[in-house]
Amino acid sequence: MLDAALGDDQRWSTWSAVEKGQRGPEPRPGWVVTADAAVDTELGVLKTGKEADVFLVERAVPGDPAQRVLLAAKRYRDVDHRAFRRDTLYTEDRRTRRTRDRRALDRKSSYGRQVAAGQWAAAEFAALVELWSAGVPVPYPVQIDGTEILMEFVGSGGDDTPVAAPRLARARPDAELLASWWDQVRDAMAVMARLGYAHGDLSPYNVLADDDRLVIIDLPQVVDLVANPFGTELLLRDCRTMASWFAARGLDADADELFAALLAHAW
Repeated sequence: MLDAALGDDQRWSTWSAVEKGQRGPEPRPGWVVTADAAVDTELGVLKTGKEADVFLVERAVPGDPAQRVLLAAKRYRDVDHRAFRRDTLYTEDRRTRRTRDRRALDRKSSYGRQVAAGQWAAAEFAALVELWSAGVPVPYPVQIDGTEILMEFVGSGGDDTPVAAPRLARARPDAELLASWWDQVRDAMAVMARLGYAHGDLSPYNVLADDDRLVIIDLPQVVDLVANPFGTELLLRDCRTMASWFAARGLDADADELFAALLAHAW
């Protein structure tokens, strides 16, 4: 009967429905709404992508303006409905423990496709948890539920017209801001390298420009620099892609110098 009061674009908050390990790390930001009385309302599509779509969701307790937050809900598609075709490049160091899951993945059955989608979601959530805890500028991961990740919405959260932060690729910074952003990129990549990781697909399209702050997104393919045989190759590609964007806008950004510095952090 309670569900009858919800609209087609609403559901009760799933915060209490997921297990402890499927919620974001502590210390938890004060804006996270954890009340069982909260309702999730889907407000529209933020982005359609190769392997997942991202939706804008409001989680709020009705009648309590202090308990309201905008979230980004990233929902992974199964492999039949996404365009990510280089899985093995990024999953060389990943293993599935359950025999049933391994067989299903090998057979590419319907269940296997769901397992694959869940693996990508779980990999991104785990990466967000570790990187956010280490101070890397990534969205705070609120929770994961199957193939859906709820995370911090990066942008302005006005009551009537929430606006997502633009991709770095669309930004037109002045010289001072450009230099600051380059420092932020280098620092973020350095922390990841010290943890033993490369983004694997870092580009101006996977970085948000939230005023003077950069936020790195889209981390399902994060790779282990040691365990993945393509790790250093992907790190070098990340360096070249980012340095090229900054150099094209007049900054002295050297990809090889950045790559050497990151390798020093990693080893």
